[in-house]
Amino acid sequence: MKTMSLASVSGVKKEHALLGGLLALWGVSPELVRLADSTAGYIDQSIWLLVVLGLISFMMVVGLCWWLLQRFWTSMGLPQIGRMVSGFKEMELWAQLMFYLGCFALLVFAAVGCLAAVL
Repeated sequence: MKTMSLASVSGVKKEHALLGGLLALWGVSPELVRLADSTAGYIDQSIWLLVVLGLISFMMVVGLCWWLLQRFWTSMGLPQIGRMVSGFKEMELWAQLMFYLGCFALLVFAAVGCLAAVL
């Protein structure tokens, strides 16, 4: 039986560490832009802040969707997603490829939607 597990680094999930890094970058990025180019105006600094804000909002929306999926999954009486038996390796190669492409397309559409909402 194959089970899925969530990876963590030194007790902190990778997603939380990335979100913390982005929030730290949010506070430091205007100073970094000003150090790199002393003639940079407020608009130049704001462009990078909007990109970081888009990444932060994307990660928060993905986290919220994951939490809602877990709540729905457990309310239906199904086992936890982390303990779910994975039959992915038994699928045919074309089905695995279609699953990968579908997940990638959904991820790209979600990222574009978050960036479009910010900009």
